[in-house]
Amino acid sequence: MKMILVATLALAPLVAKDNEPAKRLEAAAVVFSEVMSTPDKGIPQDLLASSHCIIIVPGLKTAAFFFGAKYGKGYLSCRKHGGTGWSAPGTVRIEGGSVGFQIGGSETDLIMLVTNEGGKEKLLASKFTLGAEGSVAAGPVGRTATAQTDAQMHAEILSWSRTQGLFAGIALEGATLRQDLDDNATLYGQKLENREIVNTSVHAPRSAVRLLDLLNKYSAERGEKSARSGQ
Repeated sequence: MKMILVATLALAPLVAKDNEPAKRLEAAAVVFSEVMSTPDKGIPQDLLASSHCIIIVPGLKTAAFFFGAKYGKGYLSCRKHGGTGWSAPGTVRIEGGSVGFQIGGSETDLIMLVTNEGGKEKLLASKFTLGAEGSVAAGPVGRTATAQTDAQMHAEILSWSRTQGLFAGIALEGATLRQDLDDNATLYGQKLENREIVNTSVHAPRSAVRLLDLLNKYSAERGEKSARSGQ
């Protein structure tokens, strides 16, 4: 009996770790649902409908004392060929820093939209630096994207953050995004690269069903004009 208890306790951390990517997928679905359920304060649906990919990072950690540091894990999904439906999710890690007199710490939910095919290709590289390898701008908030600035119109990535209930556009210059092969292995049983997950008919895990259903609910099929804009 004692040996069984010891074995159970030894396996518990491994089971908890294995469940983390699935739990994070559920958290990403909750974040996206809460943001989109308030149209006047959410991501404009026309932007979402014309986007090529989305990245959701629930609970991005920010700790700061003179030097700020950011770290978080999340997911990306891209439009399937033809603009209908969304791919199975690939995992990402975001890391970045800032310099300044900052004291305190916080958790931030982060959402990014990739606006064209060029941005998608850069995103699917093993490592991608926001601002340095692709233009990024704070995204507009509201029912439509008519209030976009020129910078937003030409940015490859638009980004938003939610901290303590406040949802607004944010610029993320210098932060790096990279795929997490270990978390992909946990979800899919093998270390698939994000490019393979997004561009092939990889079957999405059960834990991703809610998020994909929400993406389909809030983003109609891309029109011909939106599809051509990324070519």
